[in-house]
Amino acid sequence: MSEIQKAWELFKDDPQIIAARVDGQLKDLSYVVQPGDEVEGVAIDSPDGRDILRHSTAHVLAQAVQQIWPEAKLGIGPPVKDGFYYDFDVETPFVPEDLAKIETAMRKIIKEGQRFERRRFESDAEALEELKDEPYKVELIGLKGGSGADDTEGASVEVGAGELTIYDNVRRNGDVAWSDLCRGPHLPTTKRIPAFKLMRSAAAYWRGDEKNKQLQRIYGTAWESKEALDEHLHRIEEAERRDHRKLGRELDLFSFPDELGSGLAVFHPKGGVIKREMEDYVRRRHIEEGFEYVGTPHITKEGLFHTSGHLPYYEDTMFPPMELENSRYFLKAMNCPMHNLIYQSRQRSYRELPLRLFEFGSVYRYEKSGVVHGLTRVRGLTMDDSHSYVMPEQAADEVKHLLDFLLSLLKDFGLDDFYLELSTRDDRKKDKFIGTDEQWATATGVLQQGADETGLVLVPVPGGAAFYGPKISVQARDAIGRTWQMSTVQYDFGQPAGFELEYVAPDGSRQRPVMIHSAKFGSIERFLGVLVEHYAGAFPPWLAPVQVQGIPVAERHLDHLHQIARQMKAMGLRVEVDDSDDRMQKKIRNAQLQKVPFMLIAGDNDVEAGAVSFRYRDGRQDNGVPIAEAIERVRAAVESHEQV
Repeated sequence: MSEIQKAWELFKDDPQIIAARVDGQLKDLSYVVQPGDEVEGVAIDSPDGRDILRHSTAHVLAQAVQQIWPEAKLGIGPPVKDGFYYDFDVETPFVPEDLAKIETAMRKIIKEGQRFERRRFESDAEALEELKDEPYKVELIGLKGGSGADDTEGASVEVGAGELTIYDNVRRNGDVAWSDLCRGPHLPTTKRIPAFKLMRSAAAYWRGDEKNKQLQRIYGTAWESKEALDEHLHRIEEAERRDHRKLGRELDLFSFPDELGSGLAVFHPKGGVIKREMEDYVRRRHIEEGFEYVGTPHITKEGLFHTSGHLPYYEDTMFPPMELENSRYFLKAMNCPMHNLIYQSRQRSYRELPLRLFEFGSVYRYEKSGVVHGLTRVRGLTMDDSHSYVMPEQAADEVKHLLDFLLSLLKDFGLDDFYLELSTRDDRKKDKFIGTDEQWATATGVLQQGADETGLVLVPVPGGAAFYGPKISVQARDAIGRTWQMSTVQYDFGQPAGFELEYVAPDGSRQRPVMIHSAKFGSIERFLGVLVEHYAGAFPPWLAPVQVQGIPVAERHLDHLHQIARQMKAMGLRVEVDDSDDRMQKKIRNAQLQKVPFMLIAGDNDVEAGAVSFRYRDGRQDNGVPIAEAIERVRAAVESHEQV
């Protein structure tokens, strides 16, 4: 037996290895190893291993559904982040009781230890004949090798370009229990599925197109161990507890009135406090970092977006134009074209560069209703948008300056665990991007250099660039380990050319600047939504809408607390005194539910001593704290930006 065959046999005997990568391609463990193959085992707890586990579990789900509802027609069943789904055409929508029934059937299939066996069709005609009773699979076969297959969500899991394959689930006696069109790979047997759970069902249009029939989608999750599944379910519970939409209502921060339309938020007074603190902070920081504050309108003539190059690429995500005075006007979806007009308003010298412009620019994007999600995906948003105009030789230093700026900003808001992504052009689809190969290479190199100098992990994202240039995005992890895309830095060589921007160089010649986009928050709305979830609504004192709640033991203690409140308000602190008819314990409970950082409680002894009982959000309490000391505790906590 050759060395490679020995290694292959070891893979097959290792309970953690569920597939292999052969010459870079994922293969089932049933693959017959060939001389010269480069083989690497795929562990079940690796990203590829989890995808294979989840896709195999999706097949078991589909088998169970067709056991219970034989008339069900199969859609697609790909792995997705943290789980999988499968689409079905059934007469009656699934209900929660159905999911319990399906899980029971799935456990029986898993216990049987059915083998996943790959079989190749000799021709499309053979596949069409065998699957003639599965109309959606027939449609996918028709897409094989065409652009439609590549562009269809999940279709690549079922059908790849080239050969057509099907997987049979085979019982120990050799009977085929069930089959599904698929390119694989899969687990060796169903018994290798350690832990799974069906989560919910929902309606979904076939292939994501609202013109197609609406199918029933069942979502599930599968993990390499029961412990990993339990941890995932706990994370889901924690995420639900932190859901910013729920907390936004409970804490009276913001709402989305139906009268305004989907994805358009209004900030209530308490939410307005947080929004103002964010704006004040980032405005001050921009000025400290050498930016000049500007302002631009919300609407513009169509021609501006042709000059910038945006309209051919972004019109589908912009609100429809308005006809006015024989011209078409658009709500702006980005601020950069207007900043270019400011740069263009007069001749610029190299001595002015870098020229850094910044604004809180409100933009409007027509997100599809299915993706609008609270504050994290809206149709009306305010960006802390900045644009640096630099000489080409200044670009690398400016990128480094921007990255240092935005990373320090995230840390000030309590986000300090992040990595970077570098989005570049897809060289296979150059027609979707402007610029020359040389321009793209230069721009990518500048961003790469700046990212490397941060010392953070840098993950490449081929094809993720904007049409005008590559970008760096910061991926920040919150308190429960979820990743959010936050700040961005983008290199743009297209718009300076489109607007014919120039500066006078030291030799008197006219040269073209480079434009570098940067958004520190990304958008105020999204950033605030992330902060709500990161802190579970318990903001650090400097951001808290109400920093101090005064709570009297009895009505006769109100004057004492109001006097203290006046002193604190004069210092700029946000204080409220609860003068409701509720009992003291209920007032404390209400302040805790509103996640107020500090409570000042006053009774007879406190009034007599010129003191308060100082209570923290977590329930700790110090009695008999002199008024001056209590005020200083709050002031110091607010100024230090500490979390309590």
